[in-house]
Amino acid sequence: MTETAARATAATPRAGTLSRRRLLAWLAGTTTALVGTVVVAVAIGPAGLTPSDVAQVVATRVGLGDMLGLAAPDTLTDGIVWQLRMPRVLTAAAVGAGLAVCGVVMQSLTRNPLADPYLLGLSSGASFGAACVLVLGLTAVLPVAAFVGSTAALVATLALASASGRGAGGLSPARTVLAGLAVSQLAAAATSFVIFWSAKGDQYREILSWLLGSVAGATWTSVAVAGGAALVIGAVLASTGSLLDAFTFGDTSAAALGVPVARVRWGLLLAVALLTGALVSQSGAIGFVGLILPHAVRQLVGARHRALLPLSMLCGATFLVWADTVARTVFAPRELPVGIVTAAIGAPVFAVLLWKGRARS
Repeated sequence: MTETAARATAATPRAGTLSRRRLLAWLAGTTTALVGTVVVAVAIGPAGLTPSDVAQVVATRVGLGDMLGLAAPDTLTDGIVWQLRMPRVLTAAAVGAGLAVCGVVMQSLTRNPLADPYLLGLSSGASFGAACVLVLGLTAVLPVAAFVGSTAALVATLALASASGRGAGGLSPARTVLAGLAVSQLAAAATSFVIFWSAKGDQYREILSWLLGSVAGATWTSVAVAGGAALVIGAVLASTGSLLDAFTFGDTSAAALGVPVARVRWGLLLAVALLTGALVSQSGAIGFVGLILPHAVRQLVGARHRALLPLSMLCGATFLVWADTVARTVFAPRELPVGIVTAAIGAPVFAVLLWKGRARS
């Protein structure tokens, strides 16, 4: 830990935080829950598989079947588990983890509990970039276009918030959200214009899936892009807990602790934009995950980011896997976009969290 991070950690209130032993217990429990969720979710579906079938296929695919004395699965079961369901479930887990950690970082840096990639325009900007390349048929550069769109939206949001709040002592939480909403609506309008002006035939359905959020077409390439981004960038963000603690009382306090405020903020927000672009390129714009999961985890483990960041990632992954499972099974054989399910669950849950917070205050 650097001297700056150590000073930030020492200066942050410790009330309601976890001991090291309890943190490890939480991490072990949520990791176990995520692994169990992945196995059960892959088994759920019209094919009538069991968790043991899933374990058999996975063990065989990774070369442990002979060592464990397992018989080779039949071709149909192997195809359903390994080619269809496993990539979808793992992509959902990666997207959920990434969006949750993005929400934690953005809420900390802007000191606004409503901040997340969706409300601050990153998801809308990424969707606009994706829509542009989809109508041009350039799907190979979809992740790059999504990243460029999310970064442009981030720059526009922060520039607008800073310009409207000059002399107010840094980024105003209220102005930041208002600026994000304005940028988000502008990006949504631009996306609608692209669809109206250029989309043809099946492009309408393809772009609509980005706007509503879906992992229905996930492949192992999707797992590589979303999972790689969530592991690499998510791990970097999850290691910045001490720096984020320094922003608890604002920019002035963080600077007094030796934190280079502007450099840290822009570096972390650029990482958030990169991660959001990678995730949206594979799943479309999925709301509420980065908003409600940090709040829910904060209720359980406190506000210290050492615990909040990794636990939010694990809980976000578990949440989105179950949300996608609901989306593809409740109305079978029809499937809902997972973004509809997260909104349907997230809105009332967030209302309950707000009510509980109001009651405690």
